[in-house]
Amino acid sequence: MINAFVLIKARPEAIAELAPALAAIDGVREAHSVAGSDTDIVVIVTVPDHSAVAAVVTEQIVMVPGVIDTQTMIAFRSFSDAQLDATYEGFGD
Repeated sequence: MINAFVLIKARPEAIAELAPALAAIDGVREAHSVAGSDTDIVVIVTVPDHSAVAAVVTEQIVMVPGVIDTQTMIAFRSFSDAQLDATYEGFGD
């Protein structure tokens, strides 16, 4: 699976409705309203391949009313405590 982080600049009056609308898109795992930069919403996309990332971003996310601009970052590797715990589950028992 490919994980991508889409940084979204949105019209201020659209942010409240935009995040839930983005979260409902197939392939979008999470949508977060954020503060502290030019980014208003961060969307996490999890899809099977790079072409699916392109389709979700360019055919769906950018078409949602209120989205002004996007910047997409694709994860090379993903790490989490849950993944590490599962890797070593049962080891040494």
